[in-house]
Amino acid sequence: MQTGYHTLNDLFAQLGLGSDDSAIEDFLSRHHLAGEEKLTRAQFWSESQRKFLRDAILEDSDWCEVVDELDALLRH
Repeated sequence: MQTGYHTLNDLFAQLGLGSDDSAIEDFLSRHHLAGEEKLTRAQFWSESQRKFLRDAILEDSDWCEVVDELDALLRH
């Protein structure tokens, strides 16, 4: 099975969020994860977004790396 490489822009589009660079920067400036808060438990996700992120991690899908990148960005 061939897996693709997904960018942060692709992930934001998949989540139904603005996916251009300025929309991503705006999202990251307004949302943060505190301490040990899990990405999938953050209050700013809809249930469908939460499920997508959780499944990407649990299934070790080809989205996993960019989901990890998002997690790291939300902690800065």
